[in-house]
Amino acid sequence: MNDTDLQVPQLYINRELSFLEFNQRVLQQAKDPRIPLLERVKFLGISCSNLDEFFEIRVASLKELLEAGAVQSGPDGLSVPEQLKAIRLRAVRLVDEQYQLLNDVLMPELARSGVVFVSPDTWTEAQAAWLADYFVREVEPVLSPLALDPARPFPKILNKSLNFAMVVDGEDGFGRNSGLAVVQAPRSLPRLIRLPDELGSRQFVFLATIVEAFVSKLFAGMHVRGCYQFRVTRNSDLFVEQEEVDDLLRAVEGELASRRYGDAVRLETAHDCPEEILSYLLSQFGLTGDDLYRVAGPVNLNRLMAVYDLVDRTELKYPSFTPGIPERLRTGNDLFAALRGEHADGHEFVAAAAAAGAAGAIVARVVQLPLPQIVVSNVEMALADAARAARTQFKGPVIGVAGSNGKTTVKEMIAAILSQRGPCLSTRGNLNNHLGVPM
Repeated sequence: MNDTDLQVPQLYINRELSFLEFNQRVLQQAKDPRIPLLERVKFLGISCSNLDEFFEIRVASLKELLEAGAVQSGPDGLSVPEQLKAIRLRAVRLVDEQYQLLNDVLMPELARSGVVFVSPDTWTEAQAAWLADYFVREVEPVLSPLALDPARPFPKILNKSLNFAMVVDGEDGFGRNSGLAVVQAPRSLPRLIRLPDELGSRQFVFLATIVEAFVSKLFAGMHVRGCYQFRVTRNSDLFVEQEEVDDLLRAVEGELASRRYGDAVRLETAHDCPEEILSYLLSQFGLTGDDLYRVAGPVNLNRLMAVYDLVDRTELKYPSFTPGIPERLRTGNDLFAALRGEHADGHEFVAAAAAAGAAGAIVARVVQLPLPQIVVSNVEMALADAARAARTQFKGPVIGVAGSNGKTTVKEMIAAILSQRGPCLSTRGNLNNHLGVPM
């Protein structure tokens, strides 16, 4: 008889630390030289996006428990303060790896492949002139510098938005000399700008680089001594007590709006940001040094994934995936399922489906058309029954992915890997519901 004591903490792995190890494995894909280069860039971006969500939800929840004075430990025996300390140590190493991989491996390899991120010290005269004009036309009109002084409250900073802390000398137009200012970059601005081909084929500049180079134009008559990126991550968890609200939809909408300004849980800054500015920002956001992450590159690294769609180089990407079609479906005899939803009724589109070549339709009521129709009481259930029947005839391996989050990312990763060995069919996007899976 098994007499293992299941209360022993050493038998369990902490949930939060386990997620960080999963994200480490995602980052390992970005390090794998066997994977096409732009796919590795995407994996790096995915690991950064995953880490953002981890802080927004997991770390935020632990901070709430800490603030509430929770003392009970989990099955692994770690208290809330111990978990936060362990997360800090592991996350710092992970972030350092991300930026080391970017700066020392991916950027040089991209440059050798003809995809170049140009910095101010390498701009040609023509490039500098074009970027200066771009700043005046596209960027400057939507930037609003905010001076920081005792008479002005610290501005509200959106969750995960790109911002710049400015150190300036001299008096502004109102005769004030605050010394500090904040510039917020609206999300309407692209974070990655491609230079015209006549100025360099496949050459890119980060928005942050452009702002840092030309932001002095916003401070006429003043001297800009420093410009430092920063980004704050906020608690984005939703909390709606369903039994206590009259209108659930309105309650959720209110939560979605408010979480843009939830409690701060992490501050990312440029690695060269002065200590006095760091201390000031931490105090304004109610954070400590353990919540600070200084990075050697753009603070919004997940925006680097945009380069994937901006570069048309098939040899730097996975081959286009064409899913295999069973032989019995290759005759073009597709069936149209007339699903009925809250805002549309599929029966209204049976004629269009017939015109598009549908061989028949599954309907809940007969539509007067010369098209074979299978009449059922519930089209959704019939679709599920048909999918179940087809599944019983499929003899190949099937992989199911379950979990509280990260399912779509893992599914896409598995499909990308297996498709290199042969035909692989996966659900599209995150259509993992009762309609997406049968289709």
